[in-house]
Amino acid sequence: MRTFQRWVCDGDDAVKADSRTTSIRPTPANKLSEDERAQILAVANSEEFASLPPSQIVPTLADRGVFVASESSFYRVLKAAAQQHHRGRAKKPAKRAATSHCATGPNTVWSWDITWMPAAVKGQFYYWYMVLDVFSRKIVGHEVHVAESAELASLLMRRTSLAEGLAGRPLVLHSDNGSAMKGSTMLATLEQLGVTPSFSRPRVSNDNAYAESLFRTCKYRPDYPSKPFGSLDEARVWTQKFVRWYNQEHKHSSLKFVTPAQRHTGQDAAILACREKVYRDARNSNPGRWSRGTRNWKLEDQVWLNPERIRPEALQQVA
Repeated sequence: MRTFQRWVCDGDDAVKADSRTTSIRPTPANKLSEDERAQILAVANSEEFASLPPSQIVPTLADRGVFVASESSFYRVLKAAAQQHHRGRAKKPAKRAATSHCATGPNTVWSWDITWMPAAVKGQFYYWYMVLDVFSRKIVGHEVHVAESAELASLLMRRTSLAEGLAGRPLVLHSDNGSAMKGSTMLATLEQLGVTPSFSRPRVSNDNAYAESLFRTCKYRPDYPSKPFGSLDEARVWTQKFVRWYNQEHKHSSLKFVTPAQRHTGQDAAILACREKVYRDARNSNPGRWSRGTRNWKLEDQVWLNPERIRPEALQQVA
């Protein structure tokens, strides 16, 4: 209504010009003609320039004292003619979709990574191998070594699989594209154990978010050493202490503040049901203090690793 009032001149019924973007506007004076568009396509498709982008074509023509159109005009005309494709013999960069997995219980989807821990010797590091259960957030396996290799990773995977009693149960192991993750020894071990490997997209840092988040939690702990670790044993003692705290004591915010160990063993249901009863009783005893319902203590039965985004056109089809 206010827009219509702005179009009306002080009580006059004459309506001002429609300023909406959907209104019919006059053709710009500098719009390319059909002949000019045809000339641009002819130049771009000529034998000399067929393998070059407009960023190379336009300067080359300018060196010869010729101006056909700007680079942006070249791009627009090529796009309108469905010719804005990769030029030359080199393959265009491939787009890989995010690897998406759904964990419906413990030991269905694991995520693992390696982080560097500084040593007392400058330029030397200790390598913390860590395997995390995506569903429960429990650290199911970890070791600290002086080197990063697929052989050490495969040994950790064997020990972790044995400790969790997988015994051929289906499991997805997600990681980034490091050499230790994609080494032949590691891949052979996963095949023997019946584990399906999953990898992040190249140069995408947040495809392995659960492991990266846990490493941040580790290194921002108040008791994380401010100085480098003096020895390998010292690094192992500290990580063992951290894992015990994280699994057994840390009330995880994404788990409705139960510990990863409680979630992993199925104790979370009884704990959260008890909390829900406490809140419900408190509300019944003093309803005047509760303007809304009680706190939601229910946990989801599914945890997604890199969930697929619903495209706008898919939403329109559903609607």
